[in-house]
Amino acid sequence: MAMLILGLALFLGVHSIRLFADGWRTQQIARLGVNGWKGLYALVSIAGFVVLVWGFGLARQHPVLVWAPPMTLRHLNALFTLIAFVLLAAAYVPGNAIKARLGHPMLAAVKLWAFGHLLAAGMLHDVLLFGAFLIWAVADFMVSRRRDRAAGVSYPKGPASRTVLTVAIGVAAWAAFAFWLHVLLVGVSPFG
Repeated sequence: MAMLILGLALFLGVHSIRLFADGWRTQQIARLGVNGWKGLYALVSIAGFVVLVWGFGLARQHPVLVWAPPMTLRHLNALFTLIAFVLLAAAYVPGNAIKARLGHPMLAAVKLWAFGHLLAAGMLHDVLLFGAFLIWAVADFMVSRRRDRAAGVSYPKGPASRTVLTVAIGVAAWAAFAFWLHVLLVGVSPFG
């Protein structure tokens, strides 16, 4: 469990710098340059993610049951995850109405993904992983929206075709992950 906690601290910690130390971040960008900062940020993020995945794998070898979720919550999680994939696509397809409305659809996707998985998985390592991501995403979403409002940032909406494309990409990515990649990468079949 210690490696999982370390991985979460590294990965979510570096992703929380703008939340808790925006001034320090600005100083580091000035000192290192934009590319230097991005390189360091990427390096710590990747290291944190590797330790997180490794720690999660180790923790799965010694499961501790916190609660036994009913099967209906697995189906609800599939719905939440489908919506999360559409939100994730909205973060990357320019000019879609979802991004125009939410501003930060990737953070909304992480919130929904983490909440759904918290409902559907009752082992201690699951609660720790998904709970940490949920807390982080809620905090980051609130701060990011507040920062946008203060700066007068808005996200332009393009033609409806951009939103249709966003939904199509999200649904296709969800289907590929739910029916093939999840069991391949995570070792758990979402519908099995």
